[in-house]
Amino acid sequence: MVSKKPQLERMESVLEERERTGVPDAILLEDYLSERAFIDNLKKRYHENIIYTYIGQVVISVNPYKDLGLYTEDYLEKYRNVNFYEVPPHVFAITENAYRSMTAEVTDHCILISGESGAGKTEASKQVLRFLAATSLHRREIDRVRDRLLQSNPLLEAFGNAKTNRNDNSSRFGKYMDIEFNFKGDPVGGHILNYLLEKSRVVHQEDGERNFHIFYQLLAGAPDELLEKLHLQRDANYYFYLKQGNSCHVHTINDRASFEAVDHALDILNFTTDEQEAIWGVVGAIIHLGNVSFKADDDGLAKVVDETPVKNCSKLIGCDSAELLKALTHRTIEARGDVVTSPLNPDQAVYARDALAKSVYERVFNWLVIRLNQSLQSPESGRKTLLGILDIYGFEIFEKNGFEQFCINYCNEKLQQVFIELTLKSEQEEYRREGIEWEQVQYFDNKIICDLVEEKHKGIISLLDEECLRPGEATDFTFLAKMNSHLASHNHYFSYDTSDNSKVKKTINKDEFRLRHYAGEVAYRVQGFLDKNNDLLFRDLKETMTHTSNMIITSVFPKDELLRKRRPDTAATQFKNSLVELMSILMSKEPSYIRCIKPNDDKRSYYFDEERVSHQVKYLGLMENLRVRRAGFAYRRAYEIFLARYKSICPATWPHHHGLAKDGVKAIVQHLGYPPDDFRLGETKLFIRLPKTLFLTEDALQIRKGELATMIQAKWKAFMYQRRYERMRAAVTTVAKHWRRVVAQRLRARRKWAVGVVRAFVKGFITRNEPVNPTNARFQQLVKCEYLLRLSKSLPNSVLDPRWPDAPSTCTEASKILHGFHRTYLARKYVKALLPEKRVMFEEKVLAEQLFKGKKVSYPQSLPNWFVTSRLDPASESLRKTAFEDIIKMTGEKTKYCVPCTKYDRHGYKPRDRILILTSGALYLLEAKENKLKQKHRFSLKEVQGLHVSPNTDNLLLIQIPVENAKRDKSAVACDPNPKGDLILNVPNVIEAVTKIISISDNSEVLKIAESESIGHTMKNGKQGTIMLNTGSSVTTINKNKEGKLQVLAEDEKHGNMIM
Repeated sequence: MVSKKPQLERMESVLEERERTGVPDAILLEDYLSERAFIDNLKKRYHENIIYTYIGQVVISVNPYKDLGLYTEDYLEKYRNVNFYEVPPHVFAITENAYRSMTAEVTDHCILISGESGAGKTEASKQVLRFLAATSLHRREIDRVRDRLLQSNPLLEAFGNAKTNRNDNSSRFGKYMDIEFNFKGDPVGGHILNYLLEKSRVVHQEDGERNFHIFYQLLAGAPDELLEKLHLQRDANYYFYLKQGNSCHVHTINDRASFEAVDHALDILNFTTDEQEAIWGVVGAIIHLGNVSFKADDDGLAKVVDETPVKNCSKLIGCDSAELLKALTHRTIEARGDVVTSPLNPDQAVYARDALAKSVYERVFNWLVIRLNQSLQSPESGRKTLLGILDIYGFEIFEKNGFEQFCINYCNEKLQQVFIELTLKSEQEEYRREGIEWEQVQYFDNKIICDLVEEKHKGIISLLDEECLRPGEATDFTFLAKMNSHLASHNHYFSYDTSDNSKVKKTINKDEFRLRHYAGEVAYRVQGFLDKNNDLLFRDLKETMTHTSNMIITSVFPKDELLRKRRPDTAATQFKNSLVELMSILMSKEPSYIRCIKPNDDKRSYYFDEERVSHQVKYLGLMENLRVRRAGFAYRRAYEIFLARYKSICPATWPHHHGLAKDGVKAIVQHLGYPPDDFRLGETKLFIRLPKTLFLTEDALQIRKGELATMIQAKWKAFMYQRRYERMRAAVTTVAKHWRRVVAQRLRARRKWAVGVVRAFVKGFITRNEPVNPTNARFQQLVKCEYLLRLSKSLPNSVLDPRWPDAPSTCTEASKILHGFHRTYLARKYVKALLPEKRVMFEEKVLAEQLFKGKKVSYPQSLPNWFVTSRLDPASESLRKTAFEDIIKMTGEKTKYCVPCTKYDRHGYKPRDRILILTSGALYLLEAKENKLKQKHRFSLKEVQGLHVSPNTDNLLLIQIPVENAKRDKSAVACDPNPKGDLILNVPNVIEAVTKIISISDNSEVLKIAESESIGHTMKNGKQGTIMLNTGSSVTTINKNKEGKLQVLAEDEKHGNMIM
């Protein structure tokens, strides 16, 4: 089944919205002489995302700086096999028109694409090539040729395009491609011509610009093994030729992906492995060559700073490094049979290095074009037609214009000359063919400017060549002086010396000359004109290049070049000759034009800079072209097309006209009352002089469309409602019949399914206690799901709640795991909610558990109560705050714990009331007497050797300190040399006190819980004493027994009080 082709609106159909979107063809502008009206029309269309406008068969393209979806496969299909004027303006439309004319008339055609950098020329040429490639049938040989044509683009862009301040993908060369078609209209081959490669970019880039893409693509995308073979690093900032513009990385350019595209293109275009290796070798050699730097030796002569780049370069191109090194620092001159070799100074060596890099790159680029042409060469014989695509630089006016801009603008002058000549020729031919009288058109003939540049012996190029060849010290300023003397009287040339107007002189530098081009005045600085025109490469470097083993270098530097005695043509002469050849090619073909316009310099979408556009409209010669097209009749259409669109307006032609199309058009014209001077009837076309006449015709059509729409709508509604009723009645009967059957089938299916579910459930229940098997697996899953659902609704909310729902046998193990997880979760939740001070209390409780659980009988009684920081009564607490904190306590210590206690003397065990205070660094034992505190003992926590407690319910605490430390006890009399021994205390809340001491000292090893019925201790004068530990009393007592030992009688556990 053949899909229906998508429909496009005819070009005239948009005229009804011309106030908003402008007119699709500038010829239809009423004020066609006004540049303001022309630009305003472009602006209206641009703001409606309509970037294409016609001037007759010239397409104007305004760069949108965004993807408008205009080049999809659907658009390709829409513009195939349609008439040029039947569809809205588009680059596909003009390409289709050129292609159809070529195949129908068997004549050669060409499409000329021009505009300044960043205006979209490269994209336009890509789409033209893509459309032409898509027109052919899919046959193997045709697909091969088409793929090669398409793949030539990424290769040429990589080596010939670069980032500039105006465009991230600017073509730095002119390109003309001829595509060859056989008699069937299929592409069978191609041929490429290139013009004026900007080779100076290889050695120098302005700030914000880059070298040619291929250098950065190689470093970013090449495999590691290839870079290693080329002795290159991935960082482009390491290389002088690549970093001068400070713009090595551009976010809009994917160098890695581009390298892959180039690598793929080389394979598609049948470049051999050796050729590809040679290409990468040359590119790498140029990169290394840029890192060759020179310094002056004692004699002021050039000396290479580091020979490593020279060696790397010579390895890659296959020549002797010593020979290359000498060629870079010496120059051999042959004059009258004498050969003289002289060393170069550093500046001359840099010039030689750069000249070599430029020459090698230019010749390799030309070799690539030749190699592409070999790949694109058609194997077919017989008659072939050509369709050429010219993608060439537009007119350039910069702040500083040099030799390159001079050549580019000269090229545009020649193209403008051809443009006007071919346009006039086309118009005259159409008028003659249609039998319409031709009216003479006045236009500016720029031949006078072309002659100023190219005339033999008189033109600027001839004067430049003479200055380059003359003996003596020729400089750029002597060239300027020669032009001033020869061209002072020319109306389109002036300089500072030739100008008589003082105001004009103020705007011209002394090193400039100006030309009045058709697009306006341009000032050119003469610096570099002679060097760039001479384009000299020293003989030593040429000779070294002939000794290389790189297959490409050997090819582009033939040895016979050294034997040629005739001086090669200068760069300007070569360019002039190539332009002459190009002009002859263009004049032999039927031209179509695409004029590309850059709406702003900021690459912003939806921003239309009228002043910037006006400048381009001027130098593209669009107003000149519009005046030529509008000199006679603005609008012309074939009778058949005009009649098909407007026949509904006239009763004599509606709904069908059975006579000749010309007679039908004549009837419509008479019905609308066209004045006789506003139209002409040609042989096959109607010619309308004024756009206003066409607009009135279009407005009448819109009114008629409304009338016809109402009539058609009424008839259509009656027909549709009747047919809809009949269909609805038949549908109701059919649906009801089928629905009853569907309902019955669904009910049966649901019952069958329900029976299966119930049966499976019953079987699963019967075998529920068996291991999991296919019979009970579903039932087991249901049981587990039900258990988990029930469990989720009855989970304990507190960590102290021990309840847990019972689980079925299949979920027992999972229940235990979930129970543990949930307990951990509740505990973690509880702990995370604790305040910092509570957390500290918990940590102390945990420490107490580690120290006393299962070791001291009174530990369980300490659990319910929190530990506190002070157990003192209010009076003692007040005394502590005034006396201890301000007087007794050592500086830097913090009070951590206070408790009243009873101290037993170490010689007679006499009890004495004391206050035990624990600080961050020491233990204090104080006596409270007469509202005063007296320090009795102070021990550093590090001095505490042991904390002895009994395992019973008593509160005994023995603090053991080393004998030597006891002598330093501050309570000891200074003259008493004998130590007083260990401290024996009865501390209420002994578990709390010991825990506090260990927590602060962070030494749990000092705690010793008695494992026997006695504890030994050191008494006064170093004597050893014994504390007897017994239980069985209802009240804990501590007394001296008959044997002189301290007897601690603890109460029974069952009678014990709560002790912390």
